[in-house]
Amino acid sequence: MRSLLALRPDPAQLGRLEEIRDNLVARIAEAEREGWLGEVEGLRVGLAGAEDELAQITRRTARALIDLPIPEFRREP
Repeated sequence: MRSLLALRPDPAQLGRLEEIRDNLVARIAEAEREGWLGEVEGLRVGLAGAEDELAQITRRTARALIDLPIPEFRREP
């Protein structure tokens, strides 16, 4: 059985994922310009995956900032 951690994108790869997303957007534009419809569809699938991984990283990072414990102050008797 695979660990759930293996299924989560690594936040350290955020920059690389952004590069991949940007490259896919440029390749989609080129494929549309050239009329390569089959290529466009395949690239859109890849783009959706890259955007999903970026969203996962963003959600996990935001959640990590929100889930900080609240300190407890105890009064001495």
